[in-house]
Amino acid sequence: MAKLQGFDFWKKTLKEACFVVAPMVDQSELAWRLLSRRHGAHLCYTPMLHAQVFVRDANYRRENLYNEVCQEDRPLITQFCANDPEVFIQAAMLAQDYCDAIDLNLGCPQMIAKRGHYGVFLQDEWELLEKMVRLANEKLSVPITCKIRIFQDLDKTVRYAQMLEKAGCQLLTVHGRTKEQKGAMTGIASWEHIKAVRKALHIPVFANGNIQHLSDVQRCIQETGVQGVMSAEGNLHNPALFEGHSPPVWEMAEEYLDMVHKHPPCNLSFVRAHLFKLWHHTLQVHQDLREELAKVKTLESLANVSKELKMRCQDEIARGHEKKNEGVPHWICQPYVRPQPKDPAAKGEESQVQKCQKRVLEDWDGTGQTLSKNKLKKRSRNPNKNFSPDQKPKYIKCEECGNPKGNKCVFSLCRGCCKKKSYKEVANCLSHGLKFKTKAERSKALEGKDIEMERKCNSPQHLLHQKV
Repeated sequence: MAKLQGFDFWKKTLKEACFVVAPMVDQSELAWRLLSRRHGAHLCYTPMLHAQVFVRDANYRRENLYNEVCQEDRPLITQFCANDPEVFIQAAMLAQDYCDAIDLNLGCPQMIAKRGHYGVFLQDEWELLEKMVRLANEKLSVPITCKIRIFQDLDKTVRYAQMLEKAGCQLLTVHGRTKEQKGAMTGIASWEHIKAVRKALHIPVFANGNIQHLSDVQRCIQETGVQGVMSAEGNLHNPALFEGHSPPVWEMAEEYLDMVHKHPPCNLSFVRAHLFKLWHHTLQVHQDLREELAKVKTLESLANVSKELKMRCQDEIARGHEKKNEGVPHWICQPYVRPQPKDPAAKGEESQVQKCQKRVLEDWDGTGQTLSKNKLKKRSRNPNKNFSPDQKPKYIKCEECGNPKGNKCVFSLCRGCCKKKSYKEVANCLSHGLKFKTKAERSKALEGKDIEMERKCNSPQHLLHQKV
């Protein structure tokens, strides 16, 4: 039977999948995929698997893909990170009978990907990538797909995508952020780049980035023309995202834990991480249970912490707290909006970041509230508290290294630089709690030690020991 390609593959094998759960390291395991499918996901990816480890380690294969053939978990795409064409093909051939396609990860921006030289850190090695995709297209019995990040330059991004299509890629997922957009610098994904790629290619394209609600999915499809939309963090905070539903957190937590029991084994660290994501906003309020969730060592104990969180939330509801608090109650599944970097928009105009934040909040309750739950809590304790970054006092920099200096440091240095200088100049810095002896005091102390040592050596006991 001939291998389906391009739109035929998307229509017949993937059944025109539109709502997609992203490949997430240690977070898109079988139990979570089944939960997501129950709540509207059409297609799921495995976690990113390391091709070299997959080839050499049978236990790794069994734990991540071979453990249980579940017909409910289809269609399924297995994702690998790799930088060696032969190793990638070996891993893909070992996995192809357990999934509907093989995906090459060209989007991971984390430091581990940089050290291992894979993910987005291969995006400038077009000759290598062309060879990997071409060989996979020739040798595998299932289609090869890719997930990429964009370049800052739109035209280069389009050429990059076209190169992968020409090499044999049958479906391309475009994460609309650059290699540098991660962590504190994540920022807003560029749908403009995704739209340009979609127009230039003749294969299905999935969009990834800025997906927190079902309304974002619909808006993304309208603005970019893509065939499907992929969610990662939005799905982790609300697995019912694709239903357009925001259930109480405990409902999703209980369903997930039930899936874990039905489909063992599931790594305890995976379960803990999922509960941290689901209960994220509630754990800001109940910090004692946050610490408990981090410490417990069994699946039963994790479930007990989740039950305690549920009881506390229901107690708040019974006391009518949800009517007193503004915004979405913390026990409702909702996205975590990461603090955004400063936007270089013109003065007087609303920045792209501000527009996105407002849109996300309006999707929930129509209010203009832009403070996080944690800041709202601080505001309730101190109504006059100012959260404006422009009005916060700027710290004074250390003259040596630029780190914040001690407020009363005699040398105007940070603690590290002050320690070195104080010791060198035999000076005290009360601000940093550093006290050093003068040279005379050091000599006197050493002289005292020498006298004591001489006294011990001349003692009768010591002399008797030497004779013996």
